[in-house]
Amino acid sequence: MMAIALGGSFAAFIDTPSILIVIGGTFAITTVCFTVPEIIQAQKVMLRALLFQLASAQDEAKRLLDIAQKARANGLLSIQNDIGNLKDAFLRRSFTLAVDGTNPEMIDAYMRSITYSMVDRHNRGAAVLKKSAEIAPAMGLIGTLVGLVQMLGNLNEPDKIGPAMAVALLTTLYGAILANMVFMPLAAKLERNSQAEQRLHRLYHTAVMSVVRQENPRQLEVMLNAVLPPAERVKVFD
Repeated sequence: MMAIALGGSFAAFIDTPSILIVIGGTFAITTVCFTVPEIIQAQKVMLRALLFQLASAQDEAKRLLDIAQKARANGLLSIQNDIGNLKDAFLRRSFTLAVDGTNPEMIDAYMRSITYSMVDRHNRGAAVLKKSAEIAPAMGLIGTLVGLVQMLGNLNEPDKIGPAMAVALLTTLYGAILANMVFMPLAAKLERNSQAEQRLHRLYHTAVMSVVRQENPRQLEVMLNAVLPPAERVKVFD
C-alpha cells in the first residue's frame, strides 16, 4: 500500500469490474467448494478470532488452582460462588456438572466432545479461508486474461492499449492482495487462536477432572504446568 501511495494516485488502482471479478468469482467458487452454512460458520469463527480476546492461560491456571484448593479443603459445594463468577461458559458448565454430582466419566466425555467440536469448527473455518486464498489469485489471472482479450480486440486504437493493459493487470493485483493480505493472514490468526483456545480447554479439562477426583492441588499444579509453555508456568505452592 505504501508503494502504491508513493507511486501515484490511489484512483489509478481502482477498477470496479476488476474488483467484482475477483471478489465475486472467489466467493462463487468458494460456495461450490463448501456449503453455505460452512461459509457462514467460517465468517463467525473469523470474526471471533479478530474481536474476542482469549483469557491468559497463566491467569486461568492460577484461578483453577485456587478453586481446586477450596474444593479440596471445603468440598465441592463450597465453590458454587466461584463457578458463578467464571467468564468461560464451557468451564462454568463443566464445574456445574461436577458440583451436581455428575458421573466423572460423563463429565470427561462432555468436555472432550465440546473441545472436539470447537477444533472441528476452527479447522473448517481455516479451510474455507485457505481455499479462498488459493482461488483469489486464479480469479485475478482470469480477469487479466479477459482484459487482455478485450484489449487485443482494439489494437487499431494504440492510444488505448496502455490504459487497457493497466486495467487488465489490476485483477491480478487484486487477487494477490486478497490472498496474501486478507485470507492467508486471517487463516494464520485463526489457527493461532485455535491453538491457544485448545490449550485453555486442556487446562480446564485437567483441572475439572482433578477437582472431581479430589486430587491434591499440588499434583494439579504439576499437571497444569505440563500444559503451559515454560515462560507461563505457575508456582503457587512452595
